[in-house]
Amino acid sequence: MSDLYVYNAETRSKERFKPIITNEIKLYVCGITVYDYCHIGHARTMVAFDFIVRFLRSQGWKVKYIRNITDIDNKIIHKAQDNHESIGKLTDRFIQAMHIDFHTLGCLSPDAEPKATDSIQNIQTIIQTLFQKKYAYQTSNGDIYFSVESYPDYGRLSGRKLADMQAGASQRVSLETEKRHPFDFVLWKASKPNEPFWQSPWGNGRPGWHIECSAMSMCHLGNHFDIHGGGGDLIFPHHENEIAQSEAATGEKYVNYWLHTGFINVNGEKMSKSLGNFLTIRDALKDYHPEVIRLLVISSHYRNPIDFSDHILKDTQKVLSRFYQAIYHAQPFITSKDDAIKTELNSNPFIQKFNQAMNDDFNTPEALVVCFDLLKQLNIALKEENQENVIKNYQLLLWIGNILNIFQYDPEKILKHSASEQDSPLSEQEIQEAILARNTARSNKQYALADQIRQKLLKSGILLEDTQTQTIWRLNQ
Repeated sequence: MSDLYVYNAETRSKERFKPIITNEIKLYVCGITVYDYCHIGHARTMVAFDFIVRFLRSQGWKVKYIRNITDIDNKIIHKAQDNHESIGKLTDRFIQAMHIDFHTLGCLSPDAEPKATDSIQNIQTIIQTLFQKKYAYQTSNGDIYFSVESYPDYGRLSGRKLADMQAGASQRVSLETEKRHPFDFVLWKASKPNEPFWQSPWGNGRPGWHIECSAMSMCHLGNHFDIHGGGGDLIFPHHENEIAQSEAATGEKYVNYWLHTGFINVNGEKMSKSLGNFLTIRDALKDYHPEVIRLLVISSHYRNPIDFSDHILKDTQKVLSRFYQAIYHAQPFITSKDDAIKTELNSNPFIQKFNQAMNDDFNTPEALVVCFDLLKQLNIALKEENQENVIKNYQLLLWIGNILNIFQYDPEKILKHSASEQDSPLSEQEIQEAILARNTARSNKQYALADQIRQKLLKSGILLEDTQTQTIWRLNQ
């Protein structure tokens, strides 16, 4: 097992990863608030942590992967009221939709997926401890707040200082006059009419958002665990507040490494409903194959911003097609499973380079360079009809593809899908029939007819390439 380095948002530096328990990694990722369909920002984060988990397990790490579901929240309550349906019916519907979306994108299910509403007892236990330790206080309306001034390390994740944050917050304080500091955050919300509630020692109410993740993560991973992940927008206040309340309650360090994904833009602008560029996963999947979306996410380092646009998605689709064309043409060389060359993966230079890239803070752009190198070698082997090299490079490419969970579909179906997206009127069968007709014409020395068939295919976006024994085709890109 090679050394693993990760960028820790808390220290703002890349660090050699040291597990709490040898060869084990406890990982928690903030999941979805289920009041609507998941958007491409969710896709970016979930695909990123999916390939992280897959890679870690391929290296021999025992990963316990937990991802929560927030199923009680102001947005959920308001959406259910607007729809005239129960909160349970609303959340069940969007949880099911979420699972379908993530499964379609090739994401593994987490080892556990706790819901906030199933964690009320654990939430109340933490709040009770915070009360006893004088970190929490209750206002006259029944709300319970965490006192940020009582926790000296508050702001260490985001780099913010309470004194600096105090400025400009007077208007917010005037609306919540009993808060001791403008950035005190709610742990328990007193019940309001027509809202769900649970009984507690402090009266009926429901949990605040931040305390939910502390309860769910510590329940499944313990008070102190290895990695906490999520979108970059969660660093402040959500993850900052998680640290404060968790460490105040337990007296232990909460998380060793904080990993965050970069922001999402759509056509160069920040995604938002007000700008009209809000894109759900389902919207994107109407026009693009799920592996196109997954490859786009993998093409960018998980910490960097990523732009979703038709132009970029179409370019990514062309790249994916290039890989599938080579995989498609390699398959006739694989006569049986026994033909696969047993490559020593640990000593193979391609695999070593791939592992090196991924062990360096999961650098998928560099990992994809290895895939492109293998693609080049595979195409050379195909042109030379070198079966041994075809099988070797095919095997290595699919081995990496299995870890990143790309190149997992029937190549013939992918190429048909790609051709249809490029408005090619020809099916795979029609392409093969045209190739047969051209080869027959060449055999009969009808070179003009053979050239006409080639040009007709080219106009349909199909480029032919002749080897010594066969004609292979690819999309003209």
